[in-house]
Amino acid sequence: MSSIQQEIDERTNLTASNKFELLLFRLGIAKQTQHSELFGINVFKVREIVAMPSITEVAGAVDHMLGVVNLRGQIIPVIDLPGVVGCVPSTGLNILLVTEYARSTQGFAVESVEEIVRLDWGQVLSAESSSVAGMVTSIARLDGDIANTRLAQVLDVEQILRSIQPEEPEIDAKTVGPSLLLPPGTVILAADDSHMARTLIERGLTAMGAPFIMTKTGKECWEKLQALSNEVEAQGKTIHDKVALVLTDLEMPEMDGFTLTRKIKHDTRFQSLPVVIHSSLTGSTNEEHVKNVGADAYVAKFVAEELASTIRRVLADAKLKLSLS
Repeated sequence: MSSIQQEIDERTNLTASNKFELLLFRLGIAKQTQHSELFGINVFKVREIVAMPSITEVAGAVDHMLGVVNLRGQIIPVIDLPGVVGCVPSTGLNILLVTEYARSTQGFAVESVEEIVRLDWGQVLSAESSSVAGMVTSIARLDGDIANTRLAQVLDVEQILRSIQPEEPEIDAKTVGPSLLLPPGTVILAADDSHMARTLIERGLTAMGAPFIMTKTGKECWEKLQALSNEVEAQGKTIHDKVALVLTDLEMPEMDGFTLTRKIKHDTRFQSLPVVIHSSLTGSTNEEHVKNVGADAYVAKFVAEELASTIRRVLADAKLKLSLS
């Protein structure tokens, strides 16, 4: 029990300082570069790492779905991660990364696991505007901002899972309910580094009839919030006249959602703004972290009905608090 509590405390300390742990692994030779590149995934998402068990092929499986494994009584689908990103393993698919992500458990087959590194989110830069964007959300500078630093590609798990199982969830007015009546002139300010996640969020907010501003990192969201505050203050108004709610992911380059939420709640201009954290990092420990940074709600990705109902509830609570203050 003490070791479990120690692990929780250590992770709490990480989220309090804009840091995280990245599991580094290799997938084999990249077809374009002919090198074996480093890839990474947030340790929060990894349940366990095991030597590759026997895989049972499934009839009619989609591309890059190797089959399923029976791991202590749980049937887990196994995804050929090198195949998804275009690498060729030199020694085979030797390791299975069992991940818990967005309400589901799946295994990613990889060639080898290297190490776990502790990084500041400031060492991670968005890949959105670069040629590597697609299956990659960001690039981690493992040795910091120095020449010839080692680089690791942080994979966009949301995009990968959607590419394997591309069925699109229905998101329309019938799904999310009646139009959301925000105060005139206000918007929902959202942040997510995954292109796929942003697409789903935008579809959900549009179906709700909610105007929004979408950003790609916590840092960009924080800077946008400050800019909007300066704009309305010049007009003799407050941030509540422009932003109704902040919706943020947790894992983001430059500044994570924990740090963004903490900054909002510690700033007298913004502390009464409702913040909803919308993340694929599920589990009771992560939900406890969310409470610790002062977020008003947490909702796991991605069910449009749950996101809509959470936003409605938080906005109603915020309206009541403002009327009583």
